[in-house]
Amino acid sequence: MFDRAELRLVLLSLIAEQPRHGYDLIKAMEERSGGHYSPSPGVIYPALSMLSDEGVILEQESADHRRSFAITESGRAVLEAEAEQAEAGVQRLNALGERAEEHRSPSIERGAANLFMAVAQRMRGERDEELPHRIAEILDEAARRIERL
Repeated sequence: MFDRAELRLVLLSLIAEQPRHGYDLIKAMEERSGGHYSPSPGVIYPALSMLSDEGVILEQESADHRRSFAITESGRAVLEAEAEQAEAGVQRLNALGERAEEHRSPSIERGAANLFMAVAQRMRGERDEELPHRIAEILDEAARRIERL
């Protein structure tokens, strides 16, 4: 989703909004993207170390013993100097979330959850060898009917 330089600016932008720890940054990016982008800890924590080494963020004391970071004056200067690129990265993240929200349908989400639960319950019960095949036939027929809509 982001190259190294873009990720650096997006993280810096999010930290500029409020001090954050790694997990908070992961969740913020996931929420803003509507669940379409959730960077791994293996991406976030090395990036935070790099930002800290550059002196653009500073680790703060935290009541919950998580490593929380705040932006420094140097970090604000970087954001100011690279404002256009930083804004583009944040906007791309937000656009993912906006597109996800446009295509969201609570009634379909509810129906899909009901279907998943029904299949799971039926597969836990008394089983015969034909049951998975019969369920697959029903699901395939539902898919064909939806495709014809």
